[in-house]
Amino acid sequence: MHSETAVAAAPRVFELRTYTAHEGKIEALHARFRNHTVKLFTKHGMQNIGYWVPQDAPGKTNTLIYIVAHASREQAQKNWEAFRNDPAWIQARDESEKNGKLVAKVESVFMDAVDYSPLK
Repeated sequence: MHSETAVAAAPRVFELRTYTAHEGKIEALHARFRNHTVKLFTKHGMQNIGYWVPQDAPGKTNTLIYIVAHASREQAQKNWEAFRNDPAWIQARDESEKNGKLVAKVESVFMDAVDYSPLK
């Protein structure tokens, strides 16, 4: 019973992702997120926490930063696998990349909220 309690009380895991877009592709990336990706994340068990762009150059012209939450690190892997295999995602990605890939670099950091975090 103790392990069941620990599992039930386990906090969610946050994933901080930073996308660096190819030159001239940031608006297309925003459109893809706005019109498709955010909804698909929800469909596949990811909680959308927030999306940001840097205020200063060069980041403001080519960077998207966001945080999603997953039930666990293991669930994150399953969520991403389901997302990447979703025909709706594949179609949205392919449509948005007709004139070339949008993202040059993706960075991902998994994080745990500290006990005083309002997002715990």
